[in-house]
Amino acid sequence: MKTAEFYRIREDGKLQCLLCPHLCTPARGKAGKCGVRRNVNGELIAETYEKVSSLHYDPIEKKPLYHFYPGSIILSIGSVGCNLDCSFCQNCDISRADVPGYPWFKDYSVEDVVSMALDQPGNIGISFTYNEPTISYEYMMEISQLASSAGLKTAMVSNGYINPDPLIRLLPFMDAFNIDLKAFRDEFYRKYTGARLAPVMETLRILKEAGKHFEITNLVIPGLNDDPVIFGEMADWIAGELGEYSVLHISRYFPHHRMNQPATPVSTLEELYGIAKERLHHVYLGNVTSRDGRNTYCPQCGELLISRNGYQTSIRGLAPDAHCKNCNTPIQNLVL
Repeated sequence: MKTAEFYRIREDGKLQCLLCPHLCTPARGKAGKCGVRRNVNGELIAETYEKVSSLHYDPIEKKPLYHFYPGSIILSIGSVGCNLDCSFCQNCDISRADVPGYPWFKDYSVEDVVSMALDQPGNIGISFTYNEPTISYEYMMEISQLASSAGLKTAMVSNGYINPDPLIRLLPFMDAFNIDLKAFRDEFYRKYTGARLAPVMETLRILKEAGKHFEITNLVIPGLNDDPVIFGEMADWIAGELGEYSVLHISRYFPHHRMNQPATPVSTLEELYGIAKERLHHVYLGNVTSRDGRNTYCPQCGELLISRNGYQTSIRGLAPDAHCKNCNTPIQNLVL
């Protein structure tokens, strides 16, 4: 455990967490909505500091990050808890757990994690993933600072529900992001995640303005966020606000946690893929086998640049400086 950053004691004596837009005011002995930032005798404690539930060397494409050192591996680390309560959560075993009730933790110091990343041949860095990394802010920040000084890359796979100040403080030490844009209606966020849409949109704007590499994932749930018109509005917003070279991953939902809708039809994903491709140059399909939505092509001439079969990635038509070998077009938003 560690004393948390980003909280204050209000004039009325209540402790208030300032890390995310919930702005929780947990009573003594209680945690905020994330379940892991707790008021202990009037001090906010980050209970997941150096507490790890999952640690693996993963393909970078599994994050998913398709345009950030494609074909590489990255040490991926997660803990427990989440500041959203998605009824369709795909990782609820850890996202809905808390520190007292989770018996399988392993303790890794900041130095331990960075050493593991450095010791593995071919590993490019560290990814904070599996559960929501925002709520382990202090641990993530310290690892990222040390990793950056050691020449490692860092990536954050997040729901994007974080306040601007802590996000901006983190930016110098984080190289890439995958942000989960769960829907494009605030009603969906309020009903199915217990959160709001606007802060996630603001996170994406901040990443764009800061020049950070980011990719977006949208999990499509039948009957809830698969309306083609609303999806088109989301794609229009991404293209207009974040740029037409933004990377969008459209992912297939499967029943899990409290959601029992049937799995997303492949035909729905393919329809939405077509809508997104009219606005964006780089669109991918996840959790599904399809002839479309796996490979990266040159937006100018259509040359195959990167082929993917599962997590097997092969760089084909790319020059080392991220230009198309066929037409010499620079491929924007691609890091090699």
